[in-house]
Amino acid sequence: MKLSRYLRPVPIAAVGAAIAIGFAGPPVQAAPKQGGTLNFVVPDEPPSWDGHRETTFALIHPFAPFYSVLIKVNPDNPSSPTDFVCDLCTEMPTPADGGKTYTFKIKPGVKFHDGTPLTAHDIVASFRKIIFPPEGTTSARVAFFVMVDSVEAPDDHTVVFKLKYPSGAFIPALATPYNFIYSKAKLAEDIRWYEKNVMGSGPFKFVGREAGAYVRGERNKDYHVAGLPYLDGFEAIFSNKQAVRVQAIRGDRAAIEFRGFPPKSRDDLVAALGKDVTVQESDWNCVLLFTPNHRKKPFDDVRVRRALTLGVDRWGGSESLSRIAIVKAVGGVAFPGHPLAATKVELEQLPGYWPDINKSRAEAKRLLQEAGVPDLKFVLWNRAVDQPYTIVGTWLIDQWRQIGVTVEQKMEPTGPFYARLRSQDFDVTVDFNCQSVVNPLLDIGKFLSEDIGNESYGGYTDRDLDKIFEAMNRTSDTAEQRKLMRQFEKRVLDEQAHSFVTLWWNRIIPHRSYLKGWKVSPSHYLNQDLANVWLDK
Repeated sequence: MKLSRYLRPVPIAAVGAAIAIGFAGPPVQAAPKQGGTLNFVVPDEPPSWDGHRETTFALIHPFAPFYSVLIKVNPDNPSSPTDFVCDLCTEMPTPADGGKTYTFKIKPGVKFHDGTPLTAHDIVASFRKIIFPPEGTTSARVAFFVMVDSVEAPDDHTVVFKLKYPSGAFIPALATPYNFIYSKAKLAEDIRWYEKNVMGSGPFKFVGREAGAYVRGERNKDYHVAGLPYLDGFEAIFSNKQAVRVQAIRGDRAAIEFRGFPPKSRDDLVAALGKDVTVQESDWNCVLLFTPNHRKKPFDDVRVRRALTLGVDRWGGSESLSRIAIVKAVGGVAFPGHPLAATKVELEQLPGYWPDINKSRAEAKRLLQEAGVPDLKFVLWNRAVDQPYTIVGTWLIDQWRQIGVTVEQKMEPTGPFYARLRSQDFDVTVDFNCQSVVNPLLDIGKFLSEDIGNESYGGYTDRDLDKIFEAMNRTSDTAEQRKLMRQFEKRVLDEQAHSFVTLWWNRIIPHRSYLKGWKVSPSHYLNQDLANVWLDK
């Protein structure tokens, strides 16, 4: 069974585009250099250090270098949705039993950073925590593995996944970069140990962390890939101010921010640094949402929820916001440009995407009047990150003002913000769906019922929606998948008005030209273990 039967390359010309500014650069075959410390800036800190629990770049960027995974997207081809390579396994398996059994052979001799051996039993313990999280724990990607029946280790060097049904979404799910492999012994001692501690088998060892300042790592001399990593170490420097991060790159206190800058910051760095800066750009599998709390009045009324999306001009917003923020494409629940994504004509049939914004806003006012809240007031909770959260939140408030709705925006740091989302202590919140491998069959797990969705915060249960999701993952027919995706999208964005898409992101990475070996991808989660990165200086 071939994965290409289920997944298709994303036809997006900009993905993975790298632009050298002012010079041709070194030969493509230049030999990597050993040594040096990579300094990079990170806009935020994670709520915890557990990759199985978290969904934020603030976790991946400073902590992914400490861990190995079972498989990963090819670091030399990170834009591909189908190019996967082994990390801890010896070779990519051929599925058996009609596509329902995957057997992975595990590299011998791999060690955790404390010197203990890493075996198949550690991999099984890690995936059981991810797929079947014990009571009292949180797994952010449970819905990615709805097709998995069991995971077992018949011996120290073999891991077997049994599926309930064949699914092309399974291998991309395994390649999710948050699937850190943890020590079975540590998990047995305390299932939540990794929320505050680090101990992996990745290319770098944890040196230390100072809250609000940095995370540091040093080269793992016992790394299981010969010759890697090239770097002696790294320092992830935290700063929540965009101007400070840009200035850090301009002043060479940092080489890169892996998340992305808006167009003006790119242009300022290019103007200042010339040949010393390289720009890589990509479409971005990331989108901000806004989600009403279905458990709070009046947001338990579908008319009120639908009015909120009708008041937002996405087409006009794309034109204006793309000049100042890391957002651009108008789209539905699936990554724009993917074969399963809605066309413009299909989008324009949905509330919130009508081409006539005046008609849309008139309908929004009518629905609010009918629901008995013509002068609706509420608090919009948002994450205290400038790009693009603050900008998009401020834009939403202005959009809703034009349908007579008064909104106060409250910003919180990442930790408290996630805690609020998970406790559902909000009226309406800015929300997000940022994924790694481009695969809408998995990515839309964000919108499922709260008991099975990937951190679904709206407080709703919709079994009809869940059934559509399962049907999409059971069929291998692309036309049928696309038909079901339109049904799923209409139910989320229109019929039940559960949660709403704003604008999809646009990834722009200006970095010091001496940073080599890293390639942009359509996700700020991919290609972040830093094993292949080297410094040409």
